[in-house]
Amino acid sequence: MKIIVPMAGIGSRLRPHTLTIPKPLTLIAGKPIVQRLVEDIVKVVDQKVDEIAFVIGPSFPKDTEEKLMNIAKSLNARGKVFVQEQALGTAHAIQCAKESLNGPCVVAFADTLFKADFSLDAKADGAIWVKKVEEPSAYGVVKLNNGIITDFVEKPKEFVSDLAIIGIYYFKKGEIVRDEIQYLLDNNIKEKGEFQLTNALENMKQKGLQFVPGTVSDWMDCGNKDITVETNSRVLQFAHQEGENMVSENISLKNSKIIEPCYIGDNVILINATVGPNVSLGDNCIVENATIEDSLIQTNTKIRNAKLNKAMVGNNAIFDGNFSSISIGDYSELI
Repeated sequence: MKIIVPMAGIGSRLRPHTLTIPKPLTLIAGKPIVQRLVEDIVKVVDQKVDEIAFVIGPSFPKDTEEKLMNIAKSLNARGKVFVQEQALGTAHAIQCAKESLNGPCVVAFADTLFKADFSLDAKADGAIWVKKVEEPSAYGVVKLNNGIITDFVEKPKEFVSDLAIIGIYYFKKGEIVRDEIQYLLDNNIKEKGEFQLTNALENMKQKGLQFVPGTVSDWMDCGNKDITVETNSRVLQFAHQEGENMVSENISLKNSKIIEPCYIGDNVILINATVGPNVSLGDNCIVENATIEDSLIQTNTKIRNAKLNKAMVGNNAIFDGNFSSISIGDYSELI
């Protein structure tokens, strides 16, 4: 089994946090988004994953490849990194990893996290991860007949289905989707100016391949600051419910308390502080004379004299002030 992760987008909606770090490598509860994604996929497929291929953008930082290879290694898989030189759509992004598109594979776009209680039907031609939503007009959805997907409908104006496509797909034979995407590229078949995966899926369906849904219980986005902070809170809550301890033993508490659930990294110092619930504090942070709740703080950051709620703070930042719902990026100072 292979996993292909297109992640070449610049993450503009999450700026300034994505100016120095690609969005999929942003830490959520102490782990990069993309690492949490592939870990959850491994649980669902219930098969040995021997290769993880990442598709990145041309302007990503130099250490991106090393970080991604380490993520693959942590799952005992071989890592590969490909570059999408131009943003030409979802199908084009997948095709950048065409040498990995053979045999059973999962394609997962790295801007979402999920929780699922289903097991993948590896005998099906393909599967599409979906989630029931209240406003399907904002999403691409699928229609079903006797448990088989019959139609893909992009942002329907009238109700046709409430099963939204979340951006994760299984293919029993990756070479088939590879060939269908190549047909789109060779014949310049675009939709809204880009090569779309849904066109390849439709062609596959027309040729008799059958896709089944994989319904997830939770779908968590990491689009903008507020949604990412909310996703951090939900990940912490899930971990706490499962009995996972996310507070490092290597921290210093001085007249301070931690209200679970929280992720607290190594070498964190808390002085006259209350942290939690639903807070992630990365390694080497210092928090003094402050109260923080429902917030996502990255690494090596200093926060003083603050009362933060629904805040997101980057790496190597300094914050000293009276604002609450802040969003400041890496190496910023607000004092």
